[in-house]
Amino acid sequence: MDTVIEIRGLTKTYGAVKALDGLTLSIPRGGVYGVLGPNGAGKSTLFRTLLGLIRPTEGDATVMGGRIGDPAAMRRMGSMIETPRFPPFMTARQVLVWLAQAHGGVSGADIDNWLQRVGLAEAANRRVRGFSVGMLQRLGVAAALMTKPDLVILDEPTSGMDPPGIQEMRALIRSLADNDGVTVILASHQLQEVQRVCDRVAIFNKGKVITEGRVSDLTASGERLRLSVTPLAKAMAVLGERAALDGDALLATAPRAEAPALIKALVENGVDIEEARWIGADLEDVFMSETGWTGVQEQNRAG
Repeated sequence: MDTVIEIRGLTKTYGAVKALDGLTLSIPRGGVYGVLGPNGAGKSTLFRTLLGLIRPTEGDATVMGGRIGDPAAMRRMGSMIETPRFPPFMTARQVLVWLAQAHGGVSGADIDNWLQRVGLAEAANRRVRGFSVGMLQRLGVAAALMTKPDLVILDEPTSGMDPPGIQEMRALIRSLADNDGVTVILASHQLQEVQRVCDRVAIFNKGKVITEGRVSDLTASGERLRLSVTPLAKAMAVLGERAALDGDALLATAPRAEAPALIKALVENGVDIEEARWIGADLEDVFMSETGWTGVQEQNRAG
């Protein structure tokens, strides 16, 4: 597997607190990679370390083939960490022109293109003083992308956005990976959006990776058979502890190989089956199981 980031034994301590605790992780090149975890899990510390903004206490990492802080590697990266802040008296276009002068190699056409792609074309000449949090996020994403990086790190890019804005950002992120060839590393508490947009995820807790893999594999591990049947009571008696009520249907926990025998047993016991289909666990189920963090629901509602 071709990797864009290799992390080996990365530790960052603040006094007695370990923000990162011997973290080891390989992030593949290409696609969208999600970094998930409750607040304080170490996500932002990791990003700041990879960007050379803070130094690790122990361990090391390579980014785009270079050591942390390597200028050549840094020039191939873009990032937006937390809610960006810009001079309030500038317009959105002026902000990007100002940042482009520092980076170099960004044309006026590039700036117009990214304002269009993040949905700020109509607000390009408005002062950012009046921008909502969601609009500032869009401008921050444009600033991260206008240098045409090979790798971009986006920390909560949909914060403060309404549902249409979240959908637009999801489409942009997928387009970056699928059409522009950019490797996107995404941190978000919007787990449904992560499930829709990410190819792989790593779930963090207390400075460590507790599980990692393809989203499809992680969610398939909780696969269950949903049965619309009558009468429910008789079906429950046949299935016993393997079944649980799900509204007016049942969820049966069984390997796929056992499904034919399970359905046959129901039919032979006089149960009518209207529908039987496999459903996977969603990413929130996996997250809750791995971290035990009940606060994710409040975070999703707040987002």
